[in-house]
Amino acid sequence: MRLGDDLGRVSSMSALHSRWQGRVWIRAAGLAALVLASVAALPKEVPDAAVRIAVFRFELDDETPARALQNRTTSTATAMDKVSAAARTELAQSGGYTVIDASGTDVSTVPNKALRDCEGCEAALALKLGAEQALIGVVKRATQTDYYVWIQIRDARSGKILDQEAANFAGSEEGWPSGVQMLIRHQVIPPKN
Repeated sequence: MRLGDDLGRVSSMSALHSRWQGRVWIRAAGLAALVLASVAALPKEVPDAAVRIAVFRFELDDETPARALQNRTTSTATAMDKVSAAARTELAQSGGYTVIDASGTDVSTVPNKALRDCEGCEAALALKLGAEQALIGVVKRATQTDYYVWIQIRDARSGKILDQEAANFAGSEEGWPSGVQMLIRHQVIPPKN
């Protein structure tokens, strides 16, 4: 009888142990679910705030032989508006910038009405618009099918040049917006890790 009693006890202890293990697993699973839910409820890491950048209307430097002969520019204001819009769009789509359209800024007090020649006066204009940085750009037309794009970014508070990029492209003025976008995409916007 003793052997049977011992077997009965072992059997009931084994059943208790199985129930206890089951409860432990249920509690562990519940705890894991609670931890996962808590982690999911934590605020996501806040990305760096987008930089507020004032993008001024791009300027044209027409050095084509045709311009010299005709004594007037061979490109249209509409072409420069498209270039400026392309720059704003490319910067905004990068996610790193909040773009302030500064193309309508009054530059009548700027020498020669050219921001590229005003020794950084665009920084103060950008600061008045609430920007942290100022971007000016120039399309320099060398021939009817050859052009350069130059971009400069300044800190609006200090006036310090933060970035300056240039590239040579081939194509008519219909391609200028694309050239500006390529320069910004590949040389201005920091690569994503």
